[in-house]
Amino acid sequence: MADFEPLIIGFLCNWCAYAGADLAGTSRIQYPPNIHIIRVMCSGRVDPTFILEAFKNGADGVLVAGCHLPSDCHYLTGNFQAEKRMLLLKKVLSELGLEPERLKLEWISASEGEKFAAVVRNMVSTLKKLGPSPFKNGIDRTG
Repeated sequence: MADFEPLIIGFLCNWCAYAGADLAGTSRIQYPPNIHIIRVMCSGRVDPTFILEAFKNGADGVLVAGCHLPSDCHYLTGNFQAEKRMLLLKKVLSELGLEPERLKLEWISASEGEKFAAVVRNMVSTLKKLGPSPFKNGIDRTG
């Protein structure tokens, strides 16, 4: 367990969270390389099946990040949709035997590179305490 490095799949909205991640990179703000980013147009477009599929395929955690505040969504209601879905999905994950802490929803603006880095650092720390996802067992990663 000491050498366990969690895999995080991050669904980041194009307008704010992805730009915040980009700012973290261009500003050379250090954060763990454990996150694999998928750019989406809006947090509200992240279908719960995408998240379940990420866990099924070996992710230890999933981050969904949207615009700065729920009311600041570039598509008006996307963040509210994402928030409702994530609350429901956390209950589903519990029923499936996964800790709800493995799924995180954050609001990150384009100017918050440091916040993005802090969210990733905190998520890695939390996942290291939880250990590998129980869904990782028996997954064929060769193809």
